[in-house]
Amino acid sequence: MESIQFSCFPGVCTLCGDACGAAMDLCEPCRADLPFQVHGCPGCGVTLPACGLCGRCLGRRPAYHGVVSLFEYVPPVDGLITGLKYHGKLGHARLLGQLLTQRLLRHDGERPEVILPVPLHGKRLHERGFNQAVEIARPVAHALQVPIELHACRRRRMTSPQSTLPAAQRQKNVRNAFAMTRDCQWRRVAIVDDVMTTGHTVAALAQCLRHHGVEEVQVWVCARAAPLVGSGDVGMSGKLC
Repeated sequence: MESIQFSCFPGVCTLCGDACGAAMDLCEPCRADLPFQVHGCPGCGVTLPACGLCGRCLGRRPAYHGVVSLFEYVPPVDGLITGLKYHGKLGHARLLGQLLTQRLLRHDGERPEVILPVPLHGKRLHERGFNQAVEIARPVAHALQVPIELHACRRRRMTSPQSTLPAAQRQKNVRNAFAMTRDCQWRRVAIVDDVMTTGHTVAALAQCLRHHGVEEVQVWVCARAAPLVGSGDVGMSGKLC
C-alpha cells in the first residue's frame, strides 16, 4: 500500500483541543471515534448494512460511475463541515482533505487525470471568500499528484443551497446548473465535494462532463448524509461482496 506523509509540527487536536503531535491536528482518541463509513454503495455512496450495490443502483446507475465516501454525516463530522463552510475554519478543510486522501490511497482503481471540485457560483464565492470543495481538494490533489482544475467548469446560475430544499426540489434546482468553459480533454475525472445527500448536484456536474466527452466520472466526498424522504435512495439489495 502506498504511504503518505504530511509535514509534521506540534499542534492541538481540532476536536478536543488536547496537545497533538501529529501533523493532522487530530489526536488518536478523537480519530478513533470518527464516524467512518463502513459499507457504502459503490455506485452512489449511500450507507448500507453490508457490502453491495443498493437497489436503486441495481435498477439504474447514476450519471457518475462510483462514489468514495469517507464519513457518515453525523457529529462531529457535521460540525467540521459546517465550521468550514459557514465560519471560515479553513484548517478543517486541510484535515478533511488529508483524511480523505488516506481513504483514497486504499481505494482500488485507476487514478483520474484531473480533480474537479464542485464549482460555486461567482456571487456565492464572493460572499464566502472561498470554495470549501476547492480547499478540501487541495491536499488530496497534492498528495495523489493529480492536477486540480479550477477554471474549466462554472456554475452558470445562482442556485438555492441544496440543504435548504426538500428532496423533491433538489434535482430541479441544479438541473443544467453547470457549463464547461473550454474543451474537455480528459477521459477520467474525479469530482470532489464536502457532503453528498441526494446526489443531484454531483449528478448534474457528471452529466455536463459526460456530455463533453468524459468517459468516467468518480465522486469523492468527505461525508454521505442519510437519504432524505422522497430522494429516491433505497435500501441494499441482496447482491453482497
